[in-house]
Amino acid sequence: MKIKLMLGALIGGVCLAFAAQDPVLMTINGKDIHLSEFEYLYKKNNQQQVEKETLDQYVNRFVTYKQKVADAEAMGIDTLKSFVSEFNGYKEGMVKDFLEDTTINVRLEKEAYERMKTNVDLDHIMLPLGKDQNDNKAILARLDSIRTCVLNGEDWGALAKKFSTDPSAARNEGHYGFTASGIYPYGWEMVAYTTPIGQICKPFRTDFGNHLIRVNGKREDPGQVEVQHIMLLTRNMNDSAKAAVKARIYELYDSVKAGADFDALAKKYSDDKGSATKGGKLPWFGVNRMVPEFEKASFALADGEISEPIETVYGYHIIKKLGHKGVPSFEEALPAIKRSIAYDERSQMARNAKIEEIKKLYNYKSNDEKFRAYLKKELKKHGQFDSAFVAGVLAKSNFTICSWAGKKVPASVLAKSVNKKAKYDNESAAANIAAQIEPYVNRNIMQYYVDNLINDNAEYRNLINEYRDGMLLFEISNKKVWDGASKDTTGLKNYFEANRAKYNWDKPRFKGILLSAKSDSIAKEVKAMIPSIGADTLTTTLHKKFGSNIKMERMLFAQGENDVVDAVVFGKSEQTGNAKFPVAFVLEGGLIDQPETVADVKGAVTSDYQDVLEKAWLEQLKKKYPAKINKNVLKLVKP
Repeated sequence: MKIKLMLGALIGGVCLAFAAQDPVLMTINGKDIHLSEFEYLYKKNNQQQVEKETLDQYVNRFVTYKQKVADAEAMGIDTLKSFVSEFNGYKEGMVKDFLEDTTINVRLEKEAYERMKTNVDLDHIMLPLGKDQNDNKAILARLDSIRTCVLNGEDWGALAKKFSTDPSAARNEGHYGFTASGIYPYGWEMVAYTTPIGQICKPFRTDFGNHLIRVNGKREDPGQVEVQHIMLLTRNMNDSAKAAVKARIYELYDSVKAGADFDALAKKYSDDKGSATKGGKLPWFGVNRMVPEFEKASFALADGEISEPIETVYGYHIIKKLGHKGVPSFEEALPAIKRSIAYDERSQMARNAKIEEIKKLYNYKSNDEKFRAYLKKELKKHGQFDSAFVAGVLAKSNFTICSWAGKKVPASVLAKSVNKKAKYDNESAAANIAAQIEPYVNRNIMQYYVDNLINDNAEYRNLINEYRDGMLLFEISNKKVWDGASKDTTGLKNYFEANRAKYNWDKPRFKGILLSAKSDSIAKEVKAMIPSIGADTLTTTLHKKFGSNIKMERMLFAQGENDVVDAVVFGKSEQTGNAKFPVAFVLEGGLIDQPETVADVKGAVTSDYQDVLEKAWLEQLKKKYPAKINKNVLKLVKP
């Protein structure tokens, strides 16, 4: 009994502490409205208003707003299929903004831009990925031995040619020269840009291999250049054939220097068919986008200058520099930076940071080391890793692999994630099973966070509630007032008849139908037919006979409000000034001094009638959903 009383006291204390943090400000229709929600909307309202409302003024408006929402809920608008569908769609879109640490993306964008300003001169040695974790450890140790050899004075180039599996090492002896950002994988680039000049990094692994990098120097990025070129291929040619191509490229160069049109020569002779059709013009490019010889020559030229023939691994080139530009501004570069981040490992960094934040929120505890020991023990007992171990041991295990939010997670949840057909020794099997914990936890703790977000995150809760209440407010207001007034024809008519004196005109208006024709002859033919047509079929008969050659419009305008009415009615002329329908006359109607029916002033009457319905509705709301306001809590509101 004492334990139960103590437990109850503890729970009660927690509830009281929570209530103290966010007390109930008011209750409407049995629904508590907390201080945090009111303050969120009050501050937002003040930021949007030119003239600030007093607290009392806003409280009155807020109470009315919540009473209308309560009425919408009472009518079941929040349960309608259309409402639920729209609201769920909004929530799905909104929740995405809360699943990443946005500060990470901002940092990555600024980091990427700062790197765009710098080139790094480096050397590289690569060894392949191992078949498993132990193999990768051995390969990294081998790279560390190569690093030691370089530090002891051995030649990098010789070691790169001997050991590196990078295909370019045979040609460049592991020397990349100056490289730009955004070309290589992010993890690789990170090491290249953070290793101090003159130093060799520690061996590291990417998805492409195991690496060693030495940084030789840094410089400002030279920007980008735009060039056009004429290329003659020499790949896979013998010396005699190459000599003939060389002679031909110099003939073309002489022609260019003599004033021949560069575009025309490129179109006719260049072997780079992709650019030949554009006069040899290439897209803008920066560092490391072209082979070294071509890049060096392009950047060295002045704008408008033409190079002598240069040789690359592809053949001979004549280059004309069209222009150059520096590193773009951050705003200009940002779209490309965002695309780059979205397509590499950085795309997960903001989400991973959020997962770590969520783990702290829910007091995540890992039992990884004890679980590995448990697995090894069970594998040894079973004899080996196989499908029987997965089904008979792992799938039935209650061993706690981790916990969050007071919930213990058993090892059995990993059974579906494990490849039960894999051939593992016991050590590797234990490591691979344990490796399934992180993806399982990340996936499930994130879902738990989403499911509880409205309770755990005040910002999300306020946004969601604001949107939901706004939807309900619109629907109920439309039903009760806006649409209600326009569709209540009897109510509008009665209101107009009772308040005719409010709707006086200061000058007469034409009320009736004007008929416009495409020519005088058509207008005369129409007039001749009118006496023989009954009033009830007049317009339909004329439309059937004359079709698009005439236009009939029902109008209600005072002088100066419509050009056709001004000409035909007030100007006493059939000439409208309209090129398509130059002739018009009154088919039906005439001048009236004051409105005859509610239709003549429907806009004004509807607006006034809406005000009447609104006032009547507000009186009903006050009686139906009285607000109970805690004045002491109201004093806590911060302006």
